[in-house]
Amino acid sequence: MNSSADLYQQACAVIPGGVNSPVRAWHSVGGIPLHIESGSGSRITTVDGTELIDFCGSWGPLILGHAHPRVVAAVAKVAEKGLTFGATTPAEIKIARLLTDMIPYLDMVRLVNSGTEAAMTAIRLARGFTGRSKIVKFDGCYHGHSDSMLVSAGSGLLTGGIASSAGVSDATTREVLVAPYNDIEAVNELFAKHGHDIAAIIVEPVAGNMGLVKPEKGFLECLREITNSHQSLLVFDEVITGFRLAPTSYGAICGITPDLTCLGKIIGGGMPIGAVGGTKAIMEQLAPLGSVYQAGTLSGNPVAVAAGIETLEILRETKPYDEIQKKAQAIGAGLSSNGLHCCKLGGIFTFFFSKNPVSNLTDAKLCDTKKYAEFFHFMISKGFYLPPSQFEVAFVSAAHSDHEISLFVNATKDFQTPV
Repeated sequence: MNSSADLYQQACAVIPGGVNSPVRAWHSVGGIPLHIESGSGSRITTVDGTELIDFCGSWGPLILGHAHPRVVAAVAKVAEKGLTFGATTPAEIKIARLLTDMIPYLDMVRLVNSGTEAAMTAIRLARGFTGRSKIVKFDGCYHGHSDSMLVSAGSGLLTGGIASSAGVSDATTREVLVAPYNDIEAVNELFAKHGHDIAAIIVEPVAGNMGLVKPEKGFLECLREITNSHQSLLVFDEVITGFRLAPTSYGAICGITPDLTCLGKIIGGGMPIGAVGGTKAIMEQLAPLGSVYQAGTLSGNPVAVAAGIETLEILRETKPYDEIQKKAQAIGAGLSSNGLHCCKLGGIFTFFFSKNPVSNLTDAKLCDTKKYAEFFHFMISKGFYLPPSQFEVAFVSAAHSDHEISLFVNATKDFQTPV
């Protein structure tokens, strides 16, 4: 069997960078990326035969762990009947009803194929509904790789942003206004100048793409007030937080109702899926009822929908959230006693190698990324797999045992703390 090193060399010859998503290349931590052979429960096994306790969880979908028997069985049963039809199926109605039941402020949902598609559709829908062109986003929040979302803050806060990817046009960047996360004053300044032309604010209600950064008290409430007063829409990107902290959305947990919600990851149970949902008045602007176009050959794919339905039903039945949170709290307490800075919320956590708290991207960029890289490789040597980037979040799943959590905490004791 080929080793990870052999496979990476082969991949680089036929796949740009040897990977189909950049962070998998391990550029921020160094080394040869591991190639995974299989996963079961809380553990993954590499092609080299190494078993690791996994705290990456495919970047969030696997709240039940790898290859949950009920989810696998549901997928197999549906796959036997056909992988795709490009036509409607009864299961699409079932998952739509599940989502609208579990997130009470969603009247309707449209299924898509990824979180990127969900955010892209939400932005287009907001523009179509309001008749406005500009979008406000926050530096350090990631909403997929559509052109308008690949914009980060430049020096001129009030004049738009700069593209963080080649290939994004100047015209696109001019339509995206960027503020620091948790900075309401900056948002007010943007609306004071551009409020008549701002279609929506899009935000991760809990930021998960500069490490875990929580919203400060009043931040989300103020966003809701600002958008209401300017007849703009508020879009919550809950691709990570949806069904991660409770069998509902983060908006429902904190009592703030956005106009549109983007979902992904958990609602597919490990299969590719995304969804955008909101009020009937807004959602009915989508084709074929309205003039905002969105389509997808594999949208509502029966296999992905089957995995999502089974996952959501298991979460609603078993309610594993208290246990997951207890395990994450044990990690946080253990790491604090070991001198490591851990930010956590529910079963989401990040190790910040920083002397100061992190509340926005500027703070996050002060972290010691080299030390995180050392920590990442150290933990692999101890039998644990973490996200290969300081700026990605880690996850506790329902499949992790108390014993595995203890092993994890104990393993960190031998790491040399940087701060």
